[in-house]
Amino acid sequence: MAQFFVVHWIAESAWARPYSWAGNNISDLGNAHCALQADPEPRYICSPEHSLMNVSFAALGVLIIVGAALTSAALWRRGRAPVVARLLLAGAGVGFGLAGLAPADVHENQHVLGALFIMAAGNIGLIVAGFGMAGHMPPAVRWGTSLLGVTAITAFGLFLSHHYLGLGMGGMERVAVLPLLFWALAVGVHGVIRHAGRIEEVPGCRTSRTAA
Repeated sequence: MAQFFVVHWIAESAWARPYSWAGNNISDLGNAHCALQADPEPRYICSPEHSLMNVSFAALGVLIIVGAALTSAALWRRGRAPVVARLLLAGAGVGFGLAGLAPADVHENQHVLGALFIMAAGNIGLIVAGFGMAGHMPPAVRWGTSLLGVTAITAFGLFLSHHYLGLGMGGMERVAVLPLLFWALAVGVHGVIRHAGRIEEVPGCRTSRTAA
C-alpha cells in the first residue's frame, strides 16, 4: 500500500503546473495525454509520470486482491459477513487494476467501471468488514471500520452529485477512496505485529534470543 502514496507523490511532483489535491482527480495522474479536461470540472492535465502511476494502480489492485484472499482467519469471524466483505474488497482491487490498465483519457468506460468497483464495492466491503471481523478485535476497531466505510460511501455519493462541501472535486474523491487504503494499511501492520508477537512467544525463539 505504501508504494501507492510514494508513487502518487513522485507523479504529482513531476507536473509543470502544480497538481492540486482539491482540484484534480487521483486518476489525472495516470492520464496518458496532455489536454484540457472539461468534465466533471475544467482543469488542464499533463502527467509526465503517468506510466509509473498506472503501474502503481495495477500493483495496488493485485495487492488488495491477494490481501483479501490471504488474510488470516484470526482477522475474521465465521459466517457470511466476512466472505461477502472479502469478495467486495477484492472487487476494489479489480477496480484499481482496471484504473491502471485503462487510463481515463484512453479507455474511459473501463476506467469509470474501475472507479465504481473501488468506491462502491470497496466501501460497501469496508462497512461489511466491520461486522465480519473477529470478536477479539477491539470494538472500536470493528465499529471504526464500518464508520470509515459509511463515510467513504457517503463521500462517493456527494462526489457523483458534485457536492464537494468546500473540499473540491479531488478532495471529495479522496474522502471516498483513501479510507479503504488507510484501513488496509492498518490491518496489514496489525497482522505483522501480531505475527511478530507470536514468534516472540515460541520457546525456541525466546531461548535463542536469550542465548544471543
